[in-house]
Amino acid sequence: MPLPLPWPIRLVTPFVVLLACMSAHAQNAPVAPPAPTAPASTARPAGGLPPLAPGPAAPAAPAAPTAPSAPGGEATGSADPSTAGAAVPVPATALSRDARRIYELSRDKLVQIRTLLRNADTQASIGSGFFVSADGLIVTNFHVASQLALEPERYRGVYVTMEGQEGDVELLAFDVQHDLAVLRTKARTAAAPVLSFRPATEALAQGERIYSLGNPLDIGFAVTEGTYNGLVRRSFYPRIFFGGTLNPGMSGGPAVDDAGRVLGINVAKRLDGEQVSFLIPAEFAQALVQRAAAAEPITQPAYGEMTRQLTGHQQLLTDRFLKAPFREQRHGNYRVPVPDDALARCWGSGRDPAFPGLNLERTQCRADSDVVAGDFNTGAVRLAYETYNAPTLGAARFGRMYSQSFANEQFLRRGNRHQTAVDCSERYVDPGSLPMRVVICMSAYRKLPGLYTMTVLAASTNQPTQGVLGRLDVQGIAFDNGMKLASHYLKAFRWEAAP
Repeated sequence: MPLPLPWPIRLVTPFVVLLACMSAHAQNAPVAPPAPTAPASTARPAGGLPPLAPGPAAPAAPAAPTAPSAPGGEATGSADPSTAGAAVPVPATALSRDARRIYELSRDKLVQIRTLLRNADTQASIGSGFFVSADGLIVTNFHVASQLALEPERYRGVYVTMEGQEGDVELLAFDVQHDLAVLRTKARTAAAPVLSFRPATEALAQGERIYSLGNPLDIGFAVTEGTYNGLVRRSFYPRIFFGGTLNPGMSGGPAVDDAGRVLGINVAKRLDGEQVSFLIPAEFAQALVQRAAAAEPITQPAYGEMTRQLTGHQQLLTDRFLKAPFREQRHGNYRVPVPDDALARCWGSGRDPAFPGLNLERTQCRADSDVVAGDFNTGAVRLAYETYNAPTLGAARFGRMYSQSFANEQFLRRGNRHQTAVDCSERYVDPGSLPMRVVICMSAYRKLPGLYTMTVLAASTNQPTQGVLGRLDVQGIAFDNGMKLASHYLKAFRWEAAP
């Protein structure tokens, strides 16, 4: 079995799989920095390294009678469509006076974004948004509006104000890398009340009070109070660490300062902690609004534009990894490559007591570079290692176990609606001081031409009762850049003989 990876995070749009909410549109989240705990270990010496699989699309589901909140929270009742635009009654002690003031100041600028199936007119997903121009421009997340971008023939968008006013919206522009989208209301006659952006030149202080707004779980608009904790370390794209609660349905809503100015956009939260949430800095939303102001509505599937943006993402990813040399991690006499600390987090586990004869050690690394591409994620980079030292087993027995572990690696062998089945090539190489058996597998994205998921498997072949298995997974990479990363990776393995 593959090892589980310890990066639980979800976008704050309803999820039927995990949170049993009302949305039929669910996907894995762009991964945020993990908590400082070691990855769980499983007792399997020949099970293979953790594979990198595309995020699954969730099936449509009806509204659940109850929906749990984030871990440690209380169960929440399901949404009643008749109350979706109403304010949530708040106990007098629940919010500070400042939070109530922010809520009253912002309430008429907030909207809920609903994606509806055209043929049945039923709700497929929900999120939040806010007006940024008098002519009806609305900012939200791309993962909230992705169905409008990729399947406009099947879905239409609707906005709902706090007073229950409802109208159609059209998608003007999106930014996959930063998970943003700009919509425009259709046939709106009155000028929209707007939220202004906080100037980027006015830096926030660590611990400053900020406020997030949105429509959690489709039960009504709400404000959550928290603190600004700077930018997230090692995030591939800038993210604000919000010390407050975000719940499903709040994706795309604004986070504002004490003056009611937008400083960020709700996007995700950690599931293995409390009040560990993330915002997209407002400067990226401002740039997208400027681009959208003169744009024509998107009425055809926008896979071409998404491919263009993802191609830019993989080029930036490749450049950063090639520019930063690998660090060496010691496992006995083996030296394995791990990414620079600024690019990825790594966890290791010592010798597994379940297999004392193997002296098995494991390492896992992951870059926070995932992006949402509709109902799946791409852009991730992960590395994993297993090292073995089994002098008491004998060469023949060790060789069987070592070969079995290499053969047990999992791939997308049959393909799916997003990707083709893998195509693999195998060879024996000696890129430096360590001869290795190497397998490189590629799987093409069906609707993202020129982009692939690549897996590199490497197994040392220099010692009869010692070995290292390495695995590199990269999603959404161009073929040439994939080969560059594979070469960069393999050349960094090394054997250092004992003096």
